[in-house]
Amino acid sequence: MVFKRREKRTLWQIFKDLVWPKGGWTRAFHYVRHRVYRLPDSPEKIARGIMAGLFTTFTPLYGLHFFIAAGLAFIMRGNILASILATFFGNPLTYVPIAVIAMKTGYFLLDIEHGHRLDKSLVHKFFDAGDELLHNAMVIFTGGTADWSRLAVFYHEVFFPYLVGGILPGLVLSIVGYYVTLPLIRAYQKRRRGALAARLASLKKRKHPKDQEPAGD
Repeated sequence: MVFKRREKRTLWQIFKDLVWPKGGWTRAFHYVRHRVYRLPDSPEKIARGIMAGLFTTFTPLYGLHFFIAAGLAFIMRGNILASILATFFGNPLTYVPIAVIAMKTGYFLLDIEHGHRLDKSLVHKFFDAGDELLHNAMVIFTGGTADWSRLAVFYHEVFFPYLVGGILPGLVLSIVGYYVTLPLIRAYQKRRRGALAARLASLKKRKHPKDQEPAGD
């Protein structure tokens, strides 16, 4: 096959590329931006798709962001591919700040006191919940005793405050993203149409040079 990789990537290489893509996140950002700008749709629909994707990054439903963003874009009549690309705003460099902002907002809105540092305890609670979920799944085959205590702590101290608290900053970010990207996409598409028109005119001139010559007396 023409596009098949010459060397199969190991699990470590796949994980490393997810955390830090080849060329860095700056290059990845410019690539995603370029793809968004070149989408064959109206600027308004693309911007609404971006709005849906940015809002989705503030939800704690990791692994479902693509589907949530696509669903929101469909409801908002936005560009679905733009919404999926916009979810890359949530990445290993931004997940912790997003989670801390969402959870602190959630604690404030729910009037929950927290006397611990979120940035340190957050990761531990995620790992504890994942470890307990795996243990309880294995109980089906081993016949042990299931324990849901750490998952209960995770739900009350992380998931629910994150879910509630992510709504407000998610709305702010998505609205700002809409009004920032809309004029940029309009300008890009206008410039691209002008460049394509100039190129077509140049090709037409080369193809029919006699049509450009003034008629003789």
